[in-house]
Amino acid sequence: MLVGPTASGKTRLGVELAERLNGEIISADSQQVYRGLDLGTAKPSFEERHRVPHHLVDVADLDAGESLSAGAFVRLADEAIADVRRRGRLPLIVGGTGLWIRSLLRGIVEAPPVDPELRRRLEERAAREGREALHAELCRVDPDTAAQTSPRNLVHVLRALELYRLTGQRPSELKARHAFAELRYDAKVLGLAPPREELYRRIDERVAQMFVQGLVDEVRAFVSRGLRGAAQTKALGYPQALAVADGRTSVAEAVRLTARDTRHYAKRQLTWFRADPLVEWLAWPVVAEELADRLSRMGFRGETG
Repeated sequence: MLVGPTASGKTRLGVELAERLNGEIISADSQQVYRGLDLGTAKPSFEERHRVPHHLVDVADLDAGESLSAGAFVRLADEAIADVRRRGRLPLIVGGTGLWIRSLLRGIVEAPPVDPELRRRLEERAAREGREALHAELCRVDPDTAAQTSPRNLVHVLRALELYRLTGQRPSELKARHAFAELRYDAKVLGLAPPREELYRRIDERVAQMFVQGLVDEVRAFVSRGLRGAAQTKALGYPQALAVADGRTSVAEAVRLTARDTRHYAKRQLTWFRADPLVEWLAWPVVAEELADRLSRMGFRGETG
């Protein structure tokens, strides 16, 4: 497994490792699963997918209203891992969606289902007082979870408050107990984290390039298909690009805001992965050939070319 924050170089390193280790990549990115979410999710390029087979990219259709949960991801990833191993290749999980990776390794956290009445009351409060008010409450009842959850991610804030009210326990406590669950796979988990200045430079460069390559046009295509309100199109970069498409802001301002929000997201990803004792953080810069040699000597290598 290769994990880390957005723009840390996971995709490129994953492709290089897969080529050297006779592997195939299984994506653990909760946005790259959707067809059409391309530029904003920094999907592997056509050339990268041609070099190495990729699984769980472009497997869900927004037009059909499909949505992939952590549980659905685990089922699909289990199938992909079994298929890759059956053909004598090495499964290499690459992604930055911490919940999906944890669920694949340790199973789904046992938690009560959504309470429709409680969810309705929380949603009404968010509409009345603003999502920041609910995030402030989460800060009071569970600072650890609040630190890893953006106030803009209303779905996650609502679920965290819901869990607290239904169980009387902090979601961070539920997660901590889950961290001791028996592992579902014998996996080597490698973390990729450039120095902060380098990571922020990469984020700024990526965001600027997304808009140059046509992110606003990608958003216009969603709007033309009636998907303006789809939850997935609220991922990083898309609301800002929509504001440009609507004439509500400039490209320069959209780039600035997207880069800022992406830096905040990267910090939350790092907080999540650094709390996992399974992650071995790689020294920077990473030399793919040297890392592949080390992994090969440990037995992490496919049987066929």
